[in-house]
Amino acid sequence: MLHTVNKSPLERNALESCLKHAVKGSAVLLIEDGVYGAMKGTVKSSMVEDAMKDISFYVIRPDLKARGIDESRVIDGIEIIDYHGFVDLAAKYDKTQSWL
Repeated sequence: MLHTVNKSPLERNALESCLKHAVKGSAVLLIEDGVYGAMKGTVKSSMVEDAMKDISFYVIRPDLKARGIDESRVIDGIEIIDYHGFVDLAAKYDKTQSWL
């Protein structure tokens, strides 16, 4: 399953809820304000790094840029993709769950 998170984990618990329900082999795509969950050195970074053992993480490059987040601040192992990559992920996974 592909999980999409569009809310900042520093303001809401959407990412945390997502990770509690995501199973091994799932993917999480951080979009819009959800991209803050991809940043190194935040209070939520270790939660994401732990989840990366079983779950693939992706973040949308244009959403990072729109928020002034340099790609060097993204947690190692999170794949930075564009909108074409988003379409590829949606096609790869048979189900998508949006966490609002």
